[in-house]
Amino acid sequence: MRKLIVIALVLAGLWAGYWYIGARATERAFSTWVADRQTDGWVAEAGDISTRGFPNRFDTIFTDLELSDPNTGLSWVAPEFQILALSYKPHHVIAVWPGIQTIATPEQRIEISGSDLKGSIMVAPTPDLTLERSSIVLADVTMNSTAGWTSALERGQLATRQLDSGTHRHEIHFEAVNLIPASSFVQSLDADDLLPPVFEGVTLKANLDFSAPWDRTAIEKERPQITHINLSELKAKWGELELWLAGEVEVDTEGTPTGTVTVKARNWRQMIAIAQTSGALTPELASTVTGALQFVAGLSGDDTTLDVPLRLSDGRMFLGPIPIGTTPVIRIR
Repeated sequence: MRKLIVIALVLAGLWAGYWYIGARATERAFSTWVADRQTDGWVAEAGDISTRGFPNRFDTIFTDLELSDPNTGLSWVAPEFQILALSYKPHHVIAVWPGIQTIATPEQRIEISGSDLKGSIMVAPTPDLTLERSSIVLADVTMNSTAGWTSALERGQLATRQLDSGTHRHEIHFEAVNLIPASSFVQSLDADDLLPPVFEGVTLKANLDFSAPWDRTAIEKERPQITHINLSELKAKWGELELWLAGEVEVDTEGTPTGTVTVKARNWRQMIAIAQTSGALTPELASTVTGALQFVAGLSGDDTTLDVPLRLSDGRMFLGPIPIGTTPVIRIR
């Protein structure tokens, strides 16, 4: 019995030593990272960085955190941020964001608040910390911008999983319930109150290829850019409007997409009316588009539902045979 007690005490002492060394190493690593960002010209400040959780956890708490990237002008300010990990599995962490935080760009500042903002992140146990899986949960989120718009989300979840490190491919799944889009966006589309204020549901399922891995250098140096999109489903319901998209798109180094996406839309005439109200379509062009799409929809036997290819080519978008504008630029800042 005495030997067992001695062995237990020795093991407990070794574990306590491991935890203490690991906790101090964790604090030093984060402090060094902040100092390195300052050397790179960032605004990088933390009031305090401390690790707790003995004996089985490394829970690192940042207070009064401010990070600002001089290359993009993007900044983040949070009164507290937590990175929680099991001491025997430090490459799998839980990130907990505060109830109120601020993200700023050169154009605006956005205050974000929510009752539940946390994520699970698993990285490779290597110095580069390459992202393998992640899951972020959002609840009761509101956003208020100094540009004059507001937005909100009742609940949502984003999950990612690395599929093929050779192409830096990630599977993406996003769901949102009761999403209130930016008020400025709604007002620009809906001057005559053609739309309700809330998206009842939004679902996105896609595989994305990136130009580089999502690892620590993606934050420290340059964000990886999307090179290919395999969209298996984008589904949205907004009042009487229902929209489904699926297809594949290549994205060049300038962020210009090329490919074909199938668009299915229910109550598509209301969408044309919204586009005309917002000024995206002139009355003359709206009449031409309506006539052409009515013919296309009629081929399926249900003229209230549209099933047509959206083609992106040479910087232009075509809905069926109809040119509808320039392609958006796909860039991650």
